[in-house]
Amino acid sequence: MQTKLYLGDARFHLKKIERASFQTCITSPPYFGLRDYGERGQIGLEDSVDEYVHELVQVFKEVRRTLTSDGTLWLNLGDCYNKKQLVGVPWKVAFALQEDGWFLRSDIVWSKSNPMPENVTDRPTRGHEFLFLLSPSAKYFYDHEAIKEPAVKDVGSEKIRFGGNKYGDDKNQIQTTRTGNVYKQTGMRNKRDVWTIGAQSFKGAHFAVMPKLLVEPCVLAGSRPGDTVLDPFAGSGTVGVVALNHGRNFTGIELSESYLNIMHNRIINDAPSINKIELI
Repeated sequence: MQTKLYLGDARFHLKKIERASFQTCITSPPYFGLRDYGERGQIGLEDSVDEYVHELVQVFKEVRRTLTSDGTLWLNLGDCYNKKQLVGVPWKVAFALQEDGWFLRSDIVWSKSNPMPENVTDRPTRGHEFLFLLSPSAKYFYDHEAIKEPAVKDVGSEKIRFGGNKYGDDKNQIQTTRTGNVYKQTGMRNKRDVWTIGAQSFKGAHFAVMPKLLVEPCVLAGSRPGDTVLDPFAGSGTVGVVALNHGRNFTGIELSESYLNIMHNRIINDAPSINKIELI
């Protein structure tokens, strides 16, 4: 597998990359107003949410150009509060991308099993973020078989009658509910849009890294072995490690030299299947 790591602004590097270079993009941009990474031109410290949204739209316009015609974008974003009001940043970005020509296909809720505690008593503690699935066109590659999850016995409020083992995995076995609806049980079902995954930290990087378990379904559903995965805000390199370990190539862009070095070392240590790293 091959890896290309670009140092610098994604808005600059993406313009130099050829069309249809990537099968899927999986990324988590800097959140609005969260922290200062000390880098000139960084996204996330704009004076207003509208400016922040505009900058991300420009980045993902170039991402769309560099995706294949059947490619996908998996975009993780968190929200924030301003003057006692939830800002709605993820949805502002999602709707702006939709307005710019993206197809907004799914809003996946990342339910955190270990959310950060908050010192609030007048609202619930936040325990989720959004992961949006977007595509450049109405038809796109999505391998639903690769990310199926174990089925459950209940369909709605009605029990399915199972025979044989726990999930009834005889593929020819037909089960029915009391109302007569027919279900073919194979022990697996289409992946739902609420993913319960613990937040993770990574030594040497900021605490808000994408968990591997959040990235893995995106890689498996959004690409084939041998395809190239893009992360224009690559950070500590979680997307790269997961992609490479599943037989994909990886291109990462990172504004911070210190994070690029962290990512480079992490890929060498955690993705032994790679055969080349090109630093640009």
